[in-house]
Amino acid sequence: MGVSNVNLSKMKTGKISAIRFSTLEAICDALDCQPGDILEYDPDALGKET
Repeated sequence: MGVSNVNLSKMKTGKISAIRFSTLEAICDALDCQPGDILEYDPDALGKET
C-alpha cells in the first residue's frame, strides 16, 4: 500500500508523533475506513515521551 513496514510498526507501538496525510490516506484506502476509525485523540498524551 506504499507504507513501509518500519512506519507501520512505529504506528502500531505508538512511537510516532505525526503522520503524513498521504500515509493516512493510503491506510484508509487499504482498510476502506475513515481516519476517525483508526485514530484516537488523547490530550493527556500530548508532549509526553514514553
